[in-house]
Amino acid sequence: MGLNPTLGSLLFFFGFFLTCSGSFRDNCSDYKLQFEKVFTVPGDVVMLNSTLVSPDVFDFSSVPYTITWYDSNSTMELRNKTGRTLVWRHMLWFLNVTMEDAGEYVTIVRTPTDCYRQVTQMVVERPLAGQCGRPQKAPQILTNEATDSLSCPLKEYITTLDRHSITSSITWYRGCDVIEDGTDRYSYWNRVKLKIDGVKPTDNGFFTCVLSFSLGGINRSVSETIDAWVKEDYSLEPQLNEPAGEVIKASAGSRFTKNCLVFVPCVGPPRVDLYWRARDNFIMSRNPSDRVYTSEHRSWHQESPVKGVWLEKTLIITELGQEHLHSNYSCLVYSNYGSQMDYFTLLPKDPSILVPIGTLMASVMLLFISTVAFYYVFRIDIVLWFRQAFPIVYGNTDLDGKLYDAYVVYPQPGTAGFRQEVETFAIHTLSQVLEKSYGYRLFIAGRDCVPGHAVADTVDESICASRRVLLLYDASTFTANSISSNNNLSSSKSEESLVGGVKTDGRQQLECVLAMHQALMEGSLKVVLVELEEITAAQLALFPESVSHLRKKQGAVCLWKSRRTGHSWRTCTRTLDDKKVRRDSEIPLSVSSSSRFWKEMRYHMPVRGKRAMSPEKTTLLNL
Repeated sequence: MGLNPTLGSLLFFFGFFLTCSGSFRDNCSDYKLQFEKVFTVPGDVVMLNSTLVSPDVFDFSSVPYTITWYDSNSTMELRNKTGRTLVWRHMLWFLNVTMEDAGEYVTIVRTPTDCYRQVTQMVVERPLAGQCGRPQKAPQILTNEATDSLSCPLKEYITTLDRHSITSSITWYRGCDVIEDGTDRYSYWNRVKLKIDGVKPTDNGFFTCVLSFSLGGINRSVSETIDAWVKEDYSLEPQLNEPAGEVIKASAGSRFTKNCLVFVPCVGPPRVDLYWRARDNFIMSRNPSDRVYTSEHRSWHQESPVKGVWLEKTLIITELGQEHLHSNYSCLVYSNYGSQMDYFTLLPKDPSILVPIGTLMASVMLLFISTVAFYYVFRIDIVLWFRQAFPIVYGNTDLDGKLYDAYVVYPQPGTAGFRQEVETFAIHTLSQVLEKSYGYRLFIAGRDCVPGHAVADTVDESICASRRVLLLYDASTFTANSISSNNNLSSSKSEESLVGGVKTDGRQQLECVLAMHQALMEGSLKVVLVELEEITAAQLALFPESVSHLRKKQGAVCLWKSRRTGHSWRTCTRTLDDKKVRRDSEIPLSVSSSSRFWKEMRYHMPVRGKRAMSPEKTTLLNL
């Protein structure tokens, strides 16, 4: 049951009255002597603070209480005394300490139901002769070659004064000399600290901080002295180099490693701890059998430009899974001088574009090769189809001043190398197919020469009036001329001339000379070689140099291939081995106008297309 409020108040004041008369002093709960003594010097202000007003003792926030201070040598209660003492809440202030003030002081805290007692000891010491500051000194360590600070031990005084809006200030001394703020390497920092830039061994010594304030209308001060000594070994704030907020992409299923790299400016061992963290969970495992673990610390020293130690700790993921991706991984560095943290983000690797690019390039290359191969095989059919489908893209050759599409050259009757089959093919077969079926105009010497005209003039005018020269030959055309030339070499009356190093005669000589000169020297005329029979290597060696060169350069249209089945239709540029040649003595004069041979002939002829009134094509020539 709770107490009646009126009854409780009566009991409280009754107990207070009895206490004032000294009746209940011996019945209080005794907390005995405080462990920490209070040291001071004459002339300073000192504050005695009762630790009984604490939740560990009673609920002071809801239970009413009173505090009374006593001198242990007297039963008289200590009260406010101008210039001497001040009782303020749970604190007893001595405003001007003397040597006689040393001793023990009793605090009595009373509640309506309980009483608590505690003793606080105050020690008053005289300053040592020849020294400034207090005899009792608080040791503090400074770090050599670093920027460090001393902390004034009067923080409890400052906090109490600030809580009650009492203005105060601090002045620092080194020995007996005052330290001005911002002079030399010293500066006042964070109100309670003295900052020293570039600590040196000469900074060993005594530093005193003096707190000045006004209390009870009297200006007073309190001081503490620090025994500072410089430690040669030091460990400054670490510098985190890796990770640095980067984004790293990796493939699922692969092994992944990432270093946490830290530099610690220090002399001696670095006082630093490194940790890896993922999704707010620290990775503590160092077991390689785990999927995610960290390595041991690895360290190495650096002497310049700054002395220190590099520390490295590796994060290892043996096999990346989807749960490891799209996550931040942080490296945390802890030290007495501050902490550092940075992270990296792990994302899935972009799909490789090399495979599709390689596939595309391979496809394009394959398509290109296929197109080239297709064109190589069917180029004649493609060109002929294009000429027929799009004649508008070609100019009208009727306006170039030429009378004939081709001048036909073949061995004339009465000359070496003449054969009836060659003449029949030239006069009848060519005219039937090229002229009647496809509308070309041909000049054939044995057919179109005008009697009575000079041969040289006729040949020269006709060749100049032609767009092509069709040179028809078989195996005996040039070989017979070559043998005849060698037999008649000593005769000065024969009509001889050198054509490409081989001597021929008559009209054929003149035709060859003019045609080869315009084809090879001037480049104004195209000569089409029409090979009627298969030529062996031995026979080819007897050909004129100009014909051999032209045959090697552009090939020949081979009529003899029309009798071969499964033979590749290419121009005749290859020199055949005599043992592999199957010569057919008969020239194939009956050839379909739609055969491969005639397609090649049309391919080499000028682009004219059919004439408006062209006759029907002859499908098979039987001559």
